[in-house]
Amino acid sequence: MPHSGAQKAYFMKTLKPCFLCVDLGFIAYWAITLLGVIPETYLFKDYADPILMAWNWSFLPLDLFISATGLSSLYLFRQQNPAWKPLAMTSLILTSCSGLQAVAFWTLRQDFDPVWWIPNLFLLLYPFWFLPRFFRNGEQSI
Repeated sequence: MPHSGAQKAYFMKTLKPCFLCVDLGFIAYWAITLLGVIPETYLFKDYADPILMAWNWSFLPLDLFISATGLSSLYLFRQQNPAWKPLAMTSLILTSCSGLQAVAFWTLRQDFDPVWWIPNLFLLLYPFWFLPRFFRNGEQSI
């Protein structure tokens, strides 16, 4: 059974700030990374290693695609265009994948710096609160 208008409004009231935080956060992160203004104390271990730099930059297309789908879904929702749903789900799924890849990498390196773990655990986990709400009884409901 589809959600009521009030349920959908509440859903978007909680999803919108998450998307704005994550999507604008990705854009800001890549802008400051490009400009090289992250203080050295916040850089991950072995940041200057060319392989680790390449690993970090390999996230750029994924993160920007996540931002594009998330922000586009918010725009389409505001326009009452049902195409917002698949874009929002895509953004959530890819956000979780991005967080998983980073957490897996840090785990393999046995590097447990909370400065990098906390944001990536958030990216990995927060979509799992929203994704099930797109489906009820096997049917798309939001």
